[in-house]
Amino acid sequence: MTPTAPQSTTTGWMPLAALATAQFLVVLSTSIVNVALPRIRAGLDLSDAGQAWTVNAYVLAFGALLLTGGRVGDVHGLRRVFLLGTGLFALASLGAALAPTAVVLIACRAVQGVGAALLAPTALAIVLTLYPDGHRRGTALGVWGAVSGAGGAAGVLLGGLLTSLYGWRAVFAVMVPLAVAVLVAARLLVGADRPRGAALDARGAVTVTAGLAALTYGLSGPWPLAAIGLLLLGLFAVLQRRTADPLLPVRMRVVAVPNVLMALLGAVWLGLFYFLPLYQQRTLGYSPWEAGLTQLPLALVITLSSWATGRTSGRHVLPAGLLALAAGLAWLSRTPADGSFLLDLLGPTLLIGTGLGVAFVRLTAMASAGLAAADSGLAGGLVNATRQIGGAVGLSFLTLLPSPGAAFLACAALTLLISALATRKA
Repeated sequence: MTPTAPQSTTTGWMPLAALATAQFLVVLSTSIVNVALPRIRAGLDLSDAGQAWTVNAYVLAFGALLLTGGRVGDVHGLRRVFLLGTGLFALASLGAALAPTAVVLIACRAVQGVGAALLAPTALAIVLTLYPDGHRRGTALGVWGAVSGAGGAAGVLLGGLLTSLYGWRAVFAVMVPLAVAVLVAARLLVGADRPRGAALDARGAVTVTAGLAALTYGLSGPWPLAAIGLLLLGLFAVLQRRTADPLLPVRMRVVAVPNVLMALLGAVWLGLFYFLPLYQQRTLGYSPWEAGLTQLPLALVITLSSWATGRTSGRHVLPAGLLALAAGLAWLSRTPADGSFLLDLLGPTLLIGTGLGVAFVRLTAMASAGLAAADSGLAGGLVNATRQIGGAVGLSFLTLLPSPGAAFLACAALTLLISALATRKA
């Protein structure tokens, strides 16, 4: 059966607003919980392991299922799978808000991750099909990068505010009406697409999901599990060569380099947002609320840079953005113990925000260029998965370094490597 791409039921940018809000929720749900963890621990009598799994259950399910979620969208219909994922996300958020025990909360967080893994790649795929030409696609990806960048900082701020005013359950409850609004808007604004009709590569889906889950979790502690994950991913690669309709077909090689670069950027991205609050709170003595407030300029610049990059052309934009990112990280690596926001944080974060916005938008565009519409869901899943797994792998090595300053300097070096590889590809 010949697939058809989703069509907008209206002209303009309203469908993008709904889809971008879904992406915002995915990013928000990763960061909004962190500030509330002490209150959740006290409220549900969480153990250390339970507290960690409140975060890990979401991250593992989301990262491990992204590739499969994107392909499910290609096979069964992007809009259908997006609506299913958004519905699961809304129900799981409600369940987490009402959870009477730690076990129920962790289970709801896992289901929330499954919903996110279905909606994130299909949302991006629908955006790519609704806005196929250069200028409109650039603007759409600029908005996409903006909401992705803003979601992390918004989670810190919103999490602190809601937890202080209404308690920890509010950080989950707030996502329910937003997800329902996205569900209704997408149902009205995005037309149905015809599924591709092919069978899903079940063996490939199981091995890659198990492999990514084992690798991601293993990197946070149990290294033998990481080795098992690598073995499963190797088995996945072998199976793909022997399957008539593989989960990751050979034609996806055209976007291999951009996805490798996105994985490296994921390491820089996650390293920055892990070590920056750590430096602010442990060294400078900031409270979580103060740390969140001081990241507002960073979020704002990422938003503006992403939007502007989507409307800008030229082969030198990406290298220039990456150089700005590397310079900001190198500047930040000074990490003086008596540092101030105006003298030691504001300048480097403005450079970093500019570079991150440029890099995210351009690499996302590169990771979808030259692919048929039938592979748009897989492309969305692949670029999200590479950033997620790249971030996990990178952070596991960055945490071995002796200080946040050393980690920022390593991220600067990694950014220069991305710039060199991107320039070579161009």
